[in-house]
Amino acid sequence: MANSTFSGPVRSQNGFQTVSIDPNTGAVTTTSTLGVTTSVTNLTATNLVFTDQNHPTTAAINATATATAAEVATGYITSTSAAATTITLPTGTDLGTAIGATKGTVLDLYIDNTGGASTVTIAVATNGILSTAAADTPGSFGDLTVASGVTGLARFTIMFSSATAYVFTRTA
Repeated sequence: MANSTFSGPVRSQNGFQTVSIDPNTGAVTTTSTLGVTTSVTNLTATNLVFTDQNHPTTAAINATATATAAEVATGYITSTSAAATTITLPTGTDLGTAIGATKGTVLDLYIDNTGGASTVTIAVATNGILSTAAADTPGSFGDLTVASGVTGLARFTIMFSSATAYVFTRTA
């Protein structure tokens, strides 16, 4: 079949499929399906990995602790602690290994302290450094505390400079 180019939107009521055809046997294999319930969990383009923002799994850290790489890899951590809590991020090596990071991998980390009664503070570990923006503007990009209550949401971006080292910035 020839390639088709459309100038308007392409619509389907039953989804879309990408297939490959084995040149020797002619067997057709579906390589991807896009439908109503499709969720993109990892999209790789030019060494950037974008993760699903729906966060089907989350982690709860309700006391001062070092977050595991698996907890951070969920992209969403909640805290409902009544006491001030410090969450230390895992080392760059541990987190990089857990998510298969390479230079250019980006992970957004949301901290939800809306159910907490005290602040949550984020700390970076070995092979994790604050970005230049965070160091230059500590009151915004470098604000590592998350208030409790209705304003207790924050987004941080973790950008890998190698498979084992990341730069950390508050982005919301």
